Amino acid sequence: MSSPQRDITLRFLAEPQDVNFGGKVHGGAVMKWIDLAAYACSAGWSSRYCVTAYAGGIRFVSPVHVGNLVEVSAKIIYTGRSSMHIAIEVNACDPKSLDRRLTTHCIVIMVAVDESGQTVQVPEWIPQTDEDKQQHATAIKLMEMREKIGEEMRIYI
Repeated sequence: MSSPQRDITLRFLAEPQDVNFGGKVHGGAVMKWIDLAAYACSAGWSSRYCVTAYAGGIRFVSPVHVGNLVEVSAKIIYTGRSSMHIAIEVNACDPKSLDRRLTTHCIVIMVAVDESGQTVQVPEWIPQTDEDKQQHATAIKLMEMREKIGEEMRIYI
């Protein structure tokens, strides 16, 4: 039996229908690509259908232009019982030069579910390298921060 796939990169060409009123690719199009990559990564890891539970810390660093080759890289950085925390990085370039630049990055949490929508257990990801361990520790810190933010937000709901 082969081991689960931890990471994936999807590639798209930014098309004219992706443009916003400012002439750049709409943030919503980028967010759709992020969700697609997070799904492909989580399904590859868990061998299950997965749903998006959280997308946060989305940082738009630089614009994507029509005609750019867009690469959306997704990588598991933490697993819970049924959840997978996925680091996403979006890079874009002119396909003629292939000089990539970071455009967006974020964390997405996906949850594996069965046919009735109930959560199911996923394989545990164990960090191996120093970089893996650092990313794992960052995921834990971010979980703690999200919990604190959630507590603060409850007073407004």
